[in-house]
Amino acid sequence: MLWLLEELGVPYDVKRYERNATTMLAPPELHAVHPLGKSPVITDGAHTIAETGAIVDYLIATYGDGRLIPPAGTEERLRYTYWLHFAEGSAMPPLVMTLVFGALPARVPFFIRPVAKLISDNVQKSFLRPNIDAQLRLMEAELGKSAWFAGEELTGADVMMSFPVEAASTRGGLGEAPKLKQWVANVHARPAYQAALQKGGAYAYA
Repeated sequence: MLWLLEELGVPYDVKRYERNATTMLAPPELHAVHPLGKSPVITDGAHTIAETGAIVDYLIATYGDGRLIPPAGTEERLRYTYWLHFAEGSAMPPLVMTLVFGALPARVPFFIRPVAKLISDNVQKSFLRPNIDAQLRLMEAELGKSAWFAGEELTGADVMMSFPVEAASTRGGLGEAPKLKQWVANVHARPAYQAALQKGGAYAYA
């Protein structure tokens, strides 16, 4: 989200909240900002907004002045809307499940860990990885149409897609996807992305 703020040139302050190391749940301080303890969350004047897609929509509508979103009625706008929602609607669930199932064996009593590991490995091999691989192929095909997910210019759809693509790269690799790898390189090369890393620090996607 800091990357989008940098692209838009919007000044901001960063406040960090540490999850409980044991439960991985949000701390009370974050629940005070949003009832569900959602992160990321932004506060802009009287508005508090959670959910990454909603935040992207709000920031571009409020501060974009026509930037980072294709014109209404264009093919690029349709692609923008699809990938904006694909990021959290389709891409993230299997990645989150991969993280959960990968951590499962270490979180159960030691005497049932072999069974838990067998279940975890089977779910990841038979269901999660095939879904992730299919999604990566779809992304690769889309980037065969243009440099960015919604055309030849960076948009909010690319900001949304950055997290699942980086997470997929960290948790299982991008496979044979040269266009997707080039897209990641293009993201990392943007001055706004670099500025966001300097201000917010590196993010652990795994």
